[in-house]
Amino acid sequence: MYSPETTKYLIHLTLQIEGVVDKPDVVGAIFGQTEGLLGEDLDLRDLQRTGRVGRIDVQITTKRGETKGEILISSSLDRAETALLASSLETIDRVGPCTARVKVDRIEDIRVTKRRKIVERAKELLLEDFDEGAINSDDLLDEVREVIRIEKLEYLGEERVHAGPNVVASDAIILVEGRADVINLLRYGIKNAVAVEGTNVPRVIIDLCSQKTATTLLDGDRGGELILRELLQVAEIDFVAYSPRGKSVEEMSRKEIVKALRNKVPVEGITDQIPNEEAMERLPPPVNHTGDEELPEQRDEENQKPPSTLSEHMAGVRDKKIARFLSPDYAVLLESSATDLEGALQTLNGDVEGLVVDRIIDQRLLDQIGGKNLEFVAARDFKGIIKRPFSIRLIKIG
Repeated sequence: MYSPETTKYLIHLTLQIEGVVDKPDVVGAIFGQTEGLLGEDLDLRDLQRTGRVGRIDVQITTKRGETKGEILISSSLDRAETALLASSLETIDRVGPCTARVKVDRIEDIRVTKRRKIVERAKELLLEDFDEGAINSDDLLDEVREVIRIEKLEYLGEERVHAGPNVVASDAIILVEGRADVINLLRYGIKNAVAVEGTNVPRVIIDLCSQKTATTLLDGDRGGELILRELLQVAEIDFVAYSPRGKSVEEMSRKEIVKALRNKVPVEGITDQIPNEEAMERLPPPVNHTGDEELPEQRDEENQKPPSTLSEHMAGVRDKKIARFLSPDYAVLLESSATDLEGALQTLNGDVEGLVVDRIIDQRLLDQIGGKNLEFVAARDFKGIIKRPFSIRLIKIG
């Protein structure tokens, strides 16, 4: 229709014709009836040829023997020349054999229209797209504290693995995957974490595990499982803590970290990393182990309280032939007889984290459990397991 790069003005004209005509008829009438009207300098054909006037755009409709429509002509002339050209078009009184009437509706200043669009867009950018918001004191403090935490990081061994400031002095360490995980634990006051830095376990990590109580806290994905498998083969791991499924340690909140560490399980109960049943060891009765990690708050006395950790629930069902379905907070959602586990599975609903049961689990029963989207199953033993659902952790209790 017109070139927005060169156009200054856009002439809008209305057209009424007493008869039926086509677009070429209208264009022909415009050129024919304005030729020589304004002199050589404002001849419409010359203006188009030099690019000072754009293409003539005609939009018409015919109804009941009459033709109506709109004519648009773009102009890069000055204001006076554009007005003179527009007024000359109103002299057109015939299109072909038909009587016609042409009237200037308005002359649009394209630059004004552009400026309006620019201003409106600028308002949107000002309100929506600026990164800098209001000053938040908490955010500023967090940034400063982040620098302090990074400065507290230490580098251990020839491999210069990232570690918290208390790793060397502490009797217990927490093994995480990378530097960001160590920093996140520092954020919540846990200063004895050390980064494994991938599946190729550094020598300094192996030495630390042989000297201290070692707990793993790895990402809840395939990569975390692979690192755990290697650690179990090359290092002396004592406990395993699990992140929520699909979540990395660097993303975990303080509550999630504390929960994971409190619900760690002894390494002897991790059956899914041991190749065969003959190599499995019985998990000894759960004990309250202290000193294996530094938590940012003191543990409350747990006597006279309902079970709140996985170890406590395992102790609660052992030798009692009962089954407990646990919530993400390790509260009991459903308790049933271990022999009626199949029936309990049929009635199960809600957000269930895991199952603790004083019973042997076989492949058939594990397949039923696998359809309930549980995080873990802790059982007296596992027999005849050929195919383990990847998303379920199997924990054997004594």
